[in-house]
Amino acid sequence: MKKYLIALIAIIGLGFTAGAQKFALVDMEYILRNVPAYEMANEQLNQVSLRWEKEVNELSKEAETMFKNYQSDKVFLTDEQQKKRESEIVAKEKEVTDMRYKYFGPEGELYKKRQSLMKPIQEDVYNAVKAVAEEKGYQTIFDRASSQSIVFASPRIDVSNEVLAKLGYSK
Repeated sequence: MKKYLIALIAIIGLGFTAGAQKFALVDMEYILRNVPAYEMANEQLNQVSLRWEKEVNELSKEAETMFKNYQSDKVFLTDEQQKKRESEIVAKEKEVTDMRYKYFGPEGELYKKRQSLMKPIQEDVYNAVKAVAEEKGYQTIFDRASSQSIVFASPRIDVSNEVLAKLGYSK
């Protein structure tokens, strides 16, 4: 009997502490779609990415052409000429690989450009979410867009429009 009483008191106590916490949801994709600076930064990144991809593709085509020419001329070349052409082709292919890594690698130019353009926007959004949380007394705000475990959430707890208003983009 004593165990049941202690368990009942513990369950009631947990119920009171769990009920005291306030939480909300935001939809970061929705917020970012409604921030013009984010859309402009994305467009700028796309343009830069396309330009760099074109450069890499052109260099790759040069290497491919060099290889095809080598294949067709191979029977007419001496061993020394073959080795020279092969080393030129390998050097060109290495140049393509290096350029691709320079632009699109994990610490490449595209990554750095994305960081420089997106970080200020993300910090502004984070600060707006934090301000809404402090004003409304929320202990936790979940991102609906990145959380796959949220099956249903009431629209009443979505504060995305309040965050947009804090950023100066009222909906």
